[in-house]
Amino acid sequence: MNQTVTQTLSELSQRYVSAWRENRDSLPISEEMMGLASLCIVNECSDVVEWQPIQRENSADFSKVEEGMDILIHPDCVALYCSQFSADMQVSFDNNPITLLQVWSDDDLVRLQENLIGHLVTQRRLKLKPTLFIATTDEEHEVVSICNISGEIILEKLGTKQRKVLASNLCEFLNKLNPIVTN
Repeated sequence: MNQTVTQTLSELSQRYVSAWRENRDSLPISEEMMGLASLCIVNECSDVVEWQPIQRENSADFSKVEEGMDILIHPDCVALYCSQFSADMQVSFDNNPITLLQVWSDDDLVRLQENLIGHLVTQRRLKLKPTLFIATTDEEHEVVSICNISGEIILEKLGTKQRKVLASNLCEFLNKLNPIVTN
């Protein structure tokens, strides 16, 4: 696993938790994760869970995706999704809000990989260069992705060739993210 991405993600996660502690005097909370089992859960209330990112103890990989799609998945993507358990994080990039996707549990990793396979199949059918989504935006058909060939972080309009480079690599991108604490 790419230690550099793992470390940069860990540092972002620490900044995220610190921002929640400073602004809300609590760990991050989520309504969406209520009722879904995870090692991240610290406390369950009536309608929210309080959580914190936790490093994975057991290894995970993308070998089934790679075998199924006959493609090698960029190691930065593997490091992003396989180094920790966490809820998705609300962050901003260049003052634009995005949701950095994360893996909540082993079951969630399976679901994520199935979605990535669907994404790659669509791209292959449309003869587009393969990308792996890592964040959502407020625009319904735009996602932030890793270019599986170059490792660049791009903003892409799904199903089209419209792509804009945001960062030369995942570490650079993660370092530019600023936590958003929701009310």
